[in-house]
Amino acid sequence: MTETQDTTAADPWADIRPYQDDEVAEVLERLVHDGELLDALTRYRLPRLARVMPRLSRILASFAIRRETRGVASVYDFQMRIASYMQRMLRNSTDDFRVEGLEQLDPNSAYLFIGNHRDISMDPAFVNYALYLAGRDTVRIAIGDNLLKKPYVNDLMRLNKSFIVPRSARGKRAMLAAYQKLSAYIRHSILGDNHSIWMAQREGRAKDGIDRTDPAIIKMLTMARRGEDRRAAIGEAVAELRLVPVSISYEYDPCDLQKARELRALEDSGNYEKSEFEDISSIVAGITGHKGRVQLTFGTPLSADLAGPEEVAAEVDRQVLAGYHLFPSHYLALEALGEAPELLELSEVSDADRARFQARLQTVPEELRHWWLTQYANPVLNKAGRCQ
Repeated sequence: MTETQDTTAADPWADIRPYQDDEVAEVLERLVHDGELLDALTRYRLPRLARVMPRLSRILASFAIRRETRGVASVYDFQMRIASYMQRMLRNSTDDFRVEGLEQLDPNSAYLFIGNHRDISMDPAFVNYALYLAGRDTVRIAIGDNLLKKPYVNDLMRLNKSFIVPRSARGKRAMLAAYQKLSAYIRHSILGDNHSIWMAQREGRAKDGIDRTDPAIIKMLTMARRGEDRRAAIGEAVAELRLVPVSISYEYDPCDLQKARELRALEDSGNYEKSEFEDISSIVAGITGHKGRVQLTFGTPLSADLAGPEEVAAEVDRQVLAGYHLFPSHYLALEALGEAPELLELSEVSDADRARFQARLQTVPEELRHWWLTQYANPVLNKAGRCQ
C-alpha cells in the first residue's frame, strides 16, 4: 500500500473536509506567504501603497496577518477571532438581527441545517452567529469548489469549518463518486462526529428571490445510507440526518444591483458570464454592505414518513417559506411593480421605511429597476403560492 493510499484509508475525507486543529499552524504559515492573498489585502486596505511600493505593502500585509492570528492554535481559536469581526460587522451593516426557533432544538444534538440561499458567506455566518450567541457549537459549511479556485480562499474557508461540494468533476462516473463521498462525509459528521452542518437548498443563490429546494440535493444526502441498505426509505435516510429547514430574510440585499444585472442579462440573451473576481466581490459586498434588518428562523426536524426526494423538498420549501419574514422592502417592491395588490400588507410600513426604500431605489439605473424590484417582490408572491 502506498503512503497516499494509507492516508486516504485513515482519513477518507482529507481532500474535502474542514481543516483540523493539528493543521492550523501550517495553514496560517502558508497564508502569511501567499502572494495573491497579500496583494488582495493591500489592494483593499492600502491601494495607493500597493501601486507605488508593492513589496513594502506585501510585507505590511504579512505582518498584519501574523498579528491578527497570534495565539491562534485551533479552529476554535480562529472562529473566535472571526466572532469579534462578526460583532463589528453587525453593528456597522445590520440594524437588527433576530433568531426564532433555535430554542426548540436540542443543544446536544447535531443537525443538518438546509437553508434558503441569498448571500454566499453571510447565510451560514448568521447561522453560526446565532449558534455562538446561544452557546452552541458552530456548523460545518458546505461550499462549492467553484468558489475555491484561489488557494488562499480554499485555506481560509476550510479554516472556518467549510467542506467542499464538487461542482467541477468531469463525467458522470466522476460526479457520482464525488457525491457518494460527499454524502458519506455529511452522514459521518452528523452521526459519527455529532457535528452540525449547514448547506443551501440548491446550487447557487436565489437571485430572483424565489426560494426552492432542488430534489437532487435530497437524493445526494441519502446516498450513503441507501448505499449501506438499499431497502432504506428516503424518509428514513433523511430523518436519521435530523434535517432542519432554516429561513434567512434580509431587509436589503447588498448584492441586489449585481443580481439585477444578471437577471436582465439572462432575460435579454439567455446567458450571463461572470467576471473573474465576481464571486469574491460578492462575498466582500455581502459582508460589508448594508442589510437593514435580518431574521433567521429555525424549523423543526423532518419526519421519516416523507416518501421521496420531491416530497422531502416540498416539506423543506414549506418550512422555509413559513419561516421567511417579509419586511417593508418586500411589500413596497410589490407595490411599485403594481402586481397583486391584494397581497400588500402596508399597515406596519412607516414613513421612514418608505423613505429608505425610495432612496435606495433612486440609486438603481432605470433599465435595471424592474429586476431589482422583482427580487424583493417575489418572496411575497412565493409565500402566497403565486410563483411557478
